[in-house]
Amino acid sequence: MADPSRLETDSLGPVTVEGQHYWGAQTQRAIRSFAIGADRMPMAIIHALVRIKKAAALSNAQLAVLDEQRCGWIVAACDEVLAGRFDRQFPLSVWQSGSGTQTNMNVNEVIANRASELGGGQRGQKRPVHPNDHVNRSQSTNDVFPAAVHLAAADSVQQQLLPSLAELIAALANKAAQWTEVVKIGRTHLQDAVPLTVAQEVGGWAAQLQDAERRLQHSLAGLHPLPLGGTAVGTGLGAPTGFGELVCEHLRRWSGHNWHVAPNRFAVMGCHDALVDLMSRGAQLAMGLHKIVNDIRLLASGPRAGFGELRLPANEPGSSIMPGKVNPTQCEAVAMATVQVLGQSHAVTMAGCGGHLQMNVYKPLLGFNLLHATALLGDCCRSLRVHLVEGLEVDGHHIGNLRDRSLMLVTALAPEIGYDTAARVALHAHAHQLGLRDAALTLGVITAERFDQVVNPQAMAHPDGGGDARSSATPPPSTPANNLP
Repeated sequence: MADPSRLETDSLGPVTVEGQHYWGAQTQRAIRSFAIGADRMPMAIIHALVRIKKAAALSNAQLAVLDEQRCGWIVAACDEVLAGRFDRQFPLSVWQSGSGTQTNMNVNEVIANRASELGGGQRGQKRPVHPNDHVNRSQSTNDVFPAAVHLAAADSVQQQLLPSLAELIAALANKAAQWTEVVKIGRTHLQDAVPLTVAQEVGGWAAQLQDAERRLQHSLAGLHPLPLGGTAVGTGLGAPTGFGELVCEHLRRWSGHNWHVAPNRFAVMGCHDALVDLMSRGAQLAMGLHKIVNDIRLLASGPRAGFGELRLPANEPGSSIMPGKVNPTQCEAVAMATVQVLGQSHAVTMAGCGGHLQMNVYKPLLGFNLLHATALLGDCCRSLRVHLVEGLEVDGHHIGNLRDRSLMLVTALAPEIGYDTAARVALHAHAHQLGLRDAALTLGVITAERFDQVVNPQAMAHPDGGGDARSSATPPPSTPANNLP
């Protein structure tokens, strides 16, 4: 049989709660009042709030505004929640009060009811532990909820996103190191350009992601100032002196992050620029990933009627009707995910504008989108590495043919015979379907021997005489551009 229901009370009166639940009256009201969408408050934010509640109880006991016995019950209840035992007791929608009050009270009520049980009481009686008087002591939703978003976002970036991104960068760098001797034709405006190596192209992707990695790491420092101890509006009314500093001390010890009380709590409660900044850095990573997968899609197009320079791993059949088709599905999945992140970034930017006087009222949206975006980007980096980059191959023979057919190798002739004459050679070759060498010799602008010395794709890819930045190997001399039309 189901547990009998019980009456819980809040300032508005009694509310019926099913007996098996650990939440109380305010959570039950919120379930009815905010039945909006299927998005639930992320558990990462819940657990971050619980860590703050645990630190707050210990700090309140140190400051003699909470007795040691109640502190012990609260800490024990928090540890059980952090172990995942009560994850189903946090049912609220993201779309609630812009301060996150309903979720803060959901956490307070669950901890209080469990702590009361540990202290010999029963759920719903608020004895011996009260959700407001004891669990929420020295706090307000307005300072603890944004602090929890900071904690959750920092953990997500540090533990999920950055490791996956670093592994993707390493995989790209490893591929670049394998392809230092493969010289290809470059493309600008999707038209032929001068040569470069595949290593230089892929190394450019890795370097772009390294820049994004550095920006993300830098943005973490902006999350470390917390508004704890500011309570309702930043003044600290209701919190004992030193409370915020003590809470941050506990949080630092447990996490390794440099959490500290913000020099001006009014600033970090009235706006959330650090969260907007972190989201913008995530959006920059999304843009980089989007560009890279689009490059790969182009370079792998074909395999016979497109560029066909890259060979994709055959992860799954590409068509229900065309046998043997292999599609750039990882590129497509990541492209969609990055577009999603860019949309979330716009929402976070708009939410960052939502501060009125002493409080921003888009806190749940900020936290939800940040955590969703960082998790999505982390998954993109991992999936792209495992299912595409590590199995990526080059078609060296085809790359060489495309390179040597390109008219833009004529660029090497310009210093030798002049820009206008070199252009005449390229246009003549194109109009008469000739190779550059034949066109140049037909026009009599250079000798065969000198042409072969000047038009050297390998040397053109390394005009300074060095190799690729990631390889100390000396590339072999390139075959002169052939006479294929």
